[in-house]
Amino acid sequence: MPTTPRDPFSAGAARAAGERRRRRATPLVGADPVVAVPGGLTDPASQSAPSDQSDPSNSAAPAERAATRAPRVHRPVPRATPAVGTVNPRTVDVRRGADKGRVRRLRAVPDPDTTADATLGADLSVSETAAGEQAAATQQGEAARPAYRERVARTPSGAEITDSLLAAALTQQELTPDIEDVIGAIVGVLRTLAAASGLGADEVEGQVARTLAFLRRRLTGQYAVDEFGFDQDYTDNFYLPLLRPIYKQWFRVEVRGIENIPADGSALIVANHSGTIALDAHMVQLAVHDEHPDKRHLRLLGADLVFQAPLIGPLARKQGATLAANADAERLLRNNQIVGVFPEGFKGVGKPFSERYKLQRFGRGGFVSAAIRTGAPIIPCSIVGAEETYPLIGNVKLLARLFGAPYFPVTPTWPWLGLLGLIPLPSKWIIEFGAPVPTAHLGAAAADDPMLVFDLTDQVRETIQQTLYSLLMLRRSVFS
Repeated sequence: MPTTPRDPFSAGAARAAGERRRRRATPLVGADPVVAVPGGLTDPASQSAPSDQSDPSNSAAPAERAATRAPRVHRPVPRATPAVGTVNPRTVDVRRGADKGRVRRLRAVPDPDTTADATLGADLSVSETAAGEQAAATQQGEAARPAYRERVARTPSGAEITDSLLAAALTQQELTPDIEDVIGAIVGVLRTLAAASGLGADEVEGQVARTLAFLRRRLTGQYAVDEFGFDQDYTDNFYLPLLRPIYKQWFRVEVRGIENIPADGSALIVANHSGTIALDAHMVQLAVHDEHPDKRHLRLLGADLVFQAPLIGPLARKQGATLAANADAERLLRNNQIVGVFPEGFKGVGKPFSERYKLQRFGRGGFVSAAIRTGAPIIPCSIVGAEETYPLIGNVKLLARLFGAPYFPVTPTWPWLGLLGLIPLPSKWIIEFGAPVPTAHLGAAAADDPMLVFDLTDQVRETIQQTLYSLLMLRRSVFS
């Protein structure tokens, strides 16, 4: 009778079934327990010889190979109370699918029984634990490693902090600067700035003391601001000292005619404007304060564009500036203040270097009418040296309209050198205050006479122009 050929799939299924039966008949070999010690190492006493690998060339049955295997000796390991963070080791034997007789040792899993016993309130000491372990090892005839238990420091509140946390806290405390170190650093910076401004040894210490007192007043709020926003404490102790090194060391300003500024009462100082960046206004303000015997403050009148700037506007008001309007000018003059005005405005600051020291139009003479109504004298002021700080050689009108500025300057250093182009050239400055032009005898009604106002405006302009020519002839060079 002919035999029916077996299906290949049926044959494979039969072989797989035989393989499963053979695996079930093969006994499992237990793995040695693993003891967790500090550093993640196992106890040497628990280490066993590597399991025998199955030889593929060996044709003996798995049961015969297991019967001929040498018996494994399991040595008891002393049980110790685990510390906080340690677990009771357990092993799980897993047979790999394709390797017969190969056992893989998995990592230890925590024992809930021993973990529950190892609480933070355990009072067992390290010495007692070590003595118990040594006694158990003596009974077994071999030395056992002492169990590791983390040292714990107790606070009066009962909270437990490890040594590592204590060390970290101490380190952080050492890295925190003390208030004396901060004050010492501030004093060092102040001494450096005071020495750079050309002060003597005694003057440096006095300036440092005044600056520290100023910082205390700012922190406690013990300072006053007038109705225009002028902060005299800020101006005297921060703003003007910041300008003094530039005033004395960089521009080497020479002041003439300071006696023409009255010791009390009001006055209107009219000056020429130049330099691409309005540094001349700050230098005149510092000259009036430092060179005048009574240390008077100059209240500047600025364009509306200055006070619309996000950062420049508030700082300008704190420094004593206000809007260039007749109402504000008259109110300051009636309060016996020294008021400074630059009638050329942006036309003078933004003129090209080829037109240096040529005064632009003074406008409609609003400053003259304010002086006439208040009876304040007009003091012409001529400034030489500001034209050379930022020589204007070009004006990009497209960028000026884009940024909403009256001009976009191009100098030999800006914008080619970036921020370095903002450093002014160290030109020699001369500031001369001319003889005052009285207005009290004219009366307040003369301010409504346009011809009188125009003639007085032109007189002040010509005085400033002639003084500029005279100072240029006296100057030896631009930088000396």
